[in-house]
Amino acid sequence: MSSDCLFCKIAQGLLSTEFLMETDQLVAFRDLNPVAPTHLLVIPKKHIASLAALEPEDQALMGEIMLAIKELAQQEGLDDGFRVVANTGPDGGQSVHHLHFHLLGGRSLQWPPG
Repeated sequence: MSSDCLFCKIAQGLLSTEFLMETDQLVAFRDLNPVAPTHLLVIPKKHIASLAALEPEDQALMGEIMLAIKELAQQEGLDDGFRVVANTGPDGGQSVHHLHFHLLGGRSLQWPPG
């Protein structure tokens, strides 16, 4: 855990956040500034700065996160589709330097995204 990381604090339950899912390895919650009718964040409890900082030992964790996203999409009724986004680095638009995945849905999402 990084003591100054917002998402580490959320993952450890130090901030008042309602979890939609929690396992030993991850938590999921609603984004405070949604850009779609459904906008969830899925984050590992382990502090990993971004996709670029992943190590081989994180392979099982990444699989668990992807399966959690699938389950959350089903729970949210996103039967017509959804988008998963992981902003990485400054040019990728990453603003919180803790690996996180945006699960977006509930409306038609256009391409290209922006």
